[in-house]
Amino acid sequence: MIDLYFWPTPNGWKISIALEEMGLSYDTHLINIGKGDQFDPNFLKIAPNNRMPAIVDHDGPDGTPVSVFESGAILQYLARKTGQFGGATERERVAVEEWLMWQMGGVGPMAGQTHHFWKYAPAMEPPNDIPYAKERYRAEVARLYGVLDRQLANNEFVAGDFYSIADISIWGWASLWEGQQQTLDDKPCFSRWLDQMAARPGVQRGRALHADKRGDFRKVTDAQSVLFKRS
Repeated sequence: MIDLYFWPTPNGWKISIALEEMGLSYDTHLINIGKGDQFDPNFLKIAPNNRMPAIVDHDGPDGTPVSVFESGAILQYLARKTGQFGGATERERVAVEEWLMWQMGGVGPMAGQTHHFWKYAPAMEPPNDIPYAKERYRAEVARLYGVLDRQLANNEFVAGDFYSIADISIWGWASLWEGQQQTLDDKPCFSRWLDQMAARPGVQRGRALHADKRGDFRKVTDAQSVLFKRS
């Protein structure tokens, strides 16, 4: 049994989807990021960067428990543990790791900033509607999705013609393209992949995990102070 520390966000979906796709048993522990659960001392023992998701695998290396934080590290750990979705050859593994790092260093941070400056910052008190920031991050997400569209023009999935943790890592953020002020009109291969991913039962189950808890933090001032505090 794996303990999953989770909230229904794009980063949280990475791990709920992976666990479903890999057929692993897990027990969900909700980390309500709007209420500050991520700062609980017990959670910080597992995830010192006060971010979810995190896991505790009670059947870890040598049969002893292990905790893992950072979504990319969790995906790599689970791929090694199960022998699934990490690439079957060294060449495939290199491709998976390239695109996983591309997501961790690019799509996730840039899409997250786009959401912040388009959706949340203008709704704060006082409002922070910053046109330069909005356009800067929107344009960078557009560039990244263009890179992805070109990669998918020659490959069924992101790392090649095989499904991998690279696809899982990217899909959660990419599925929210509308909120990132993007268009699919000029990205037909990206659009095809989004539909293909959304049709997978494992993706659907992972995305549905506690979906009722997903709210709009623009309407909750207390949550904004927790999520966006400067210290």
